[in-house]
Amino acid sequence: PTMELPLPRGQQPDPGPAPLTSPLPVLLPRSSSAEEEPQTPKSPSSPKSPTPKSPSSRKKDDSFLGKLGGTLARRKKAKEVSELQEEGINAINLPLSPSHYELDPEDTMLEENEVRTMVDPNSKNDRKLQELMKVLIDWINDVLVGERIIVKDLAEDLYDGQVLQKLFEKLEGEKLNVAEVTQSEIAQKQKLQTVLERINDSLKLSTRNIRWNVDSVHAKSIVAILHLLVALSQHFRAPIRLPDHVSIQVVVVQVKRDAFDTLFDHAPDKLNVVKKTLITFVNKHLNKLNLEVSELDTQFADGVYLVLLMGLLEGYFVPLYNFFLTPENFDQKVHNVSFSFELMQDGGLERPKPRPEDIVNCDLKSTLRVLYNLFSRYRNVD
Repeated sequence: PTMELPLPRGQQPDPGPAPLTSPLPVLLPRSSSAEEEPQTPKSPSSPKSPTPKSPSSRKKDDSFLGKLGGTLARRKKAKEVSELQEEGINAINLPLSPSHYELDPEDTMLEENEVRTMVDPNSKNDRKLQELMKVLIDWINDVLVGERIIVKDLAEDLYDGQVLQKLFEKLEGEKLNVAEVTQSEIAQKQKLQTVLERINDSLKLSTRNIRWNVDSVHAKSIVAILHLLVALSQHFRAPIRLPDHVSIQVVVVQVKRDAFDTLFDHAPDKLNVVKKTLITFVNKHLNKLNLEVSELDTQFADGVYLVLLMGLLEGYFVPLYNFFLTPENFDQKVHNVSFSFELMQDGGLERPKPRPEDIVNCDLKSTLRVLYNLFSRYRNVD
């Protein structure tokens, strides 16, 4: 059946059936995808009043809130990425940053570009690692029972090559032409070199699969010694069962040198030029407060000038309650230097590599590194 909607006021209907007295929505077939809201005629004299938001308006609001939420999420993600990058940078600059591990002082006495690998102290107590070392110790003692040799500590007992020599001779059935007892470090390394060369020949491993050498074994690297013993046990089919999936966290210590290391060691004449340049730079700004610097290592040691300098470079006043204007002890000075490092990071700089304690202890090289970073960033600032 057909239905007619009311016509606008003043318009005459065409001849035909009389219009219905109440408007009804027009129903479309089910197959149609179009949707229409019921239309209600408006009276010209009816007063205007606030109407609820239409679905399209709500969609716009939802869209705006969605975009706002997306922006906040992206900013949070960018901050997380920035923090991760900083963490990765700190991990790379580990030798210049406070260590999270209690390292033996001897472990940090390295030659230039020397790298030393040590087991993370937290990994030493790993159950599987302890099981692996016990299985290998028991195996070595079983093999060498006729030699009256008892191994208790893999690193301490194997580093000089004596036990490795006896172990390989028993496993291979071959007598090695090396000195039985060696005392000096040079003689121990020579013997160890001969023993390891013969072991490597027997194992027939490619160079990239050999994870030990004379220096690492003699330095008592448990990582290198474990790799060596596991390879030996597998090659000679030792009647032991090694634990699966043993992992070891290691700490890598390396001496890294920068331009200031080279400057101090090989170009002291150029060092004075750098110091004069930096003094000129800092005084250009500190003179605005009627302050002047002549000794870089001592006058920045309490952190006060570093804090004031950052305020001048960034163009803001640093509230006096944020730092100690006249520090009286070591801790207050460290607080000032640490606070100046925070201001540098707020200004977009990376956190300085030296420790705040190095600055307070009047370490000239550390102070120069910090000031040179500021000079590189702000040298064109008036």
